[in-house]
Amino acid sequence: MDAILHLLSSTASTAYQTIFDVLPIVAVLFGFQYLVVRKKLPNLRNIVIGFIYVLAGLTLFLVGLEAALFPLGKTMAAQLTDPEFLGAVEKGGVLTWIDYGWVYTFAAAIGFSTTIAEPSLIAVALKAEEISGGSINSFGLRIAVAIGVAAGVSLGSFRIVTGTPLPIYIIVGYIIVILQTLRASKTIIPLAYDSGGVTTSTVTVPVVAALGLGLASTIEGRSPLLDGFGLIAFASLFPIMSVMGYASLTGWQKKRTERKKALKEQKDSVS
Repeated sequence: MDAILHLLSSTASTAYQTIFDVLPIVAVLFGFQYLVVRKKLPNLRNIVIGFIYVLAGLTLFLVGLEAALFPLGKTMAAQLTDPEFLGAVEKGGVLTWIDYGWVYTFAAAIGFSTTIAEPSLIAVALKAEEISGGSINSFGLRIAVAIGVAAGVSLGSFRIVTGTPLPIYIIVGYIIVILQTLRASKTIIPLAYDSGGVTTSTVTVPVVAALGLGLASTIEGRSPLLDGFGLIAFASLFPIMSVMGYASLTGWQKKRTERKKALKEQKDSVS
């Protein structure tokens, strides 16, 4: 009974906070519509119902994150860094970064899975496919972004385990992004940069943050404040690289196919 009351209280509190957070959006949209554009909104009833759905969905989603995903991320981090699980006794209590292989694997898996489920990424990918006339595949784009996040979160976990400075990774990462930008197609660059932003949203951020804080709390010598944060920066940076890399790979594959087709046509014309 106490658990149910606590859940209801938490849901009510989250609902109130969600309404408070969404109010500025409603104020701006309706304010511009009626004060600047000065026209009535078409399908006002459907829009109001849609906002109610948004509020209900966000409330339930946030409650679910707090009740399940966030604690689960911390629990998994604690279990995977447990000295007994890592075999510290057999190794004389001395562990190196190599011994944390399951941590990197879990970080990559959780980064990939949360990104695939990210609603904002799904929306951007579908719009990109629609506007490009199908030349950009929405599922391929989502996979490319998810691979980037997986690699980034895994590398970020390695950084927490080793205790190496965060700025080094970010500086090197952005140097790579700049070099890729200079060589990439102009049509993919804006989408690649947006793909880095949409990953840091409702699903990915809580789970990745929980993982980082869990790792920093359980690994000896790490500070949750100094080392626990920073994983989200990796989750934003690496998708930019992976999307531009995906675009370069598909472009190269397309040129290769066209070259083979041209050679075949040439051979057929000669024969």
